[in-house]
Amino acid sequence: MAVTMPKDAQELFDVLVPQGLKAFPDKAREVNAIYAFKISGEGGGDWTADLTADPPTIEKGDSGKAQCTIEVSHDDFKQMLTDPNAGMQLYFQGKLRVSGDPMLAMKLQQFFDIAKPA
Repeated sequence: MAVTMPKDAQELFDVLVPQGLKAFPDKAREVNAIYAFKISGEGGGDWTADLTADPPTIEKGDSGKAQCTIEVSHDDFKQMLTDPNAGMQLYFQGKLRVSGDPMLAMKLQQFFDIAKPA
């Protein structure tokens, strides 16, 4: 079955991620991190994903508690969703900023896999 991509970050973080966290809380807790996402441009926004909570949560805005913050433009973010290897390229081009614990950024693919519609 073809995986349909969210039309924008808002759909991903407001609809698909909450569904994924509800359906797979154990997988989310395996990631065991708090992320802040700051996605600029049309269709973007700020969200905090707390994968240490029971149950794991995602909320609009930056809670200030993130262990790893991801900052990227919406266009580049969409590229990351379609191509898992794009993140490293964008990072080295200075288009993706990671603050906090860089090792947690390596677990992002595991996080996004939870949100993919089956």
